[in-house]
Amino acid sequence: MARHGGRGWYGRVIAAAVGVTAMAAVTSVWTAQADGSGSAAGAGASASPSAPASAPARVAVDIAHASDGGPRGVNITIDDGPDPVWTPQVLDVLRENGVKATFCMVGTQAQAHPDLVKAVVAAGHRLCDHTVSHDTSMDAKSQAYQSQQILDAERMITEASGGVRPLYYRAPGGAFTPYSRNLAASRGMRPLGWNVDTKDFERPGAAAIVAHVKSEVTNGPTILFHDAGGDRSQTVTALREVLPWLKQQGYSFGFPVR
Repeated sequence: MARHGGRGWYGRVIAAAVGVTAMAAVTSVWTAQADGSGSAAGAGASASPSAPASAPARVAVDIAHASDGGPRGVNITIDDGPDPVWTPQVLDVLRENGVKATFCMVGTQAQAHPDLVKAVVAAGHRLCDHTVSHDTSMDAKSQAYQSQQILDAERMITEASGGVRPLYYRAPGGAFTPYSRNLAASRGMRPLGWNVDTKDFERPGAAAIVAHVKSEVTNGPTILFHDAGGDRSQTVTALREVLPWLKQQGYSFGFPVR
């Protein structure tokens, strides 16, 4: 998996993440996140609270790429937000096309914009832990550091959402380790990879982003986009073209397998 730009703009927020923080108790889990059905249709149902769980159930430790959307299913994944400028625009495009996505959120971003985290959940999308500070070299760091990055982000996202836990863990730049995968899986977060790198992080132009999807979607179902980390106008424009095109090609939209 490609690594995207090192720490980048996340270096400005890493100071907020210092210290290992105890996990906050989960007070509620919404059906749209936790029913496990994963189908696009099921995820569109109205979210409603269910009984709180004392601990998340362990999930598979291997890195997921497959879709629960069937043999022609694709997974739209959106990384690095939420962002007050770009996340609402991405949400609008997804809504207009009737598509559910998985948002891989940076902990400090979720903490800073809880209204957007709640909006993502309310629209039927799923949450993914993308660490506290998006350190793409974390696979070379200590287990204590990896734990802090994953668990603190899980707490930040869960608190920002009002109690909805992330169901996946995506290592920044694909910097997974056996330890981080096991830790995430023990917290009910399936390690999440990707098959199609749209290169939108590099801002190559909307046409180039669309071309990446069209040429690489046969590589596998999980497609990587970004809604933060800089100007994401090209991503928004590309999504407006890509989502209808995928439908025209007979693809359906699902969530990554759990």
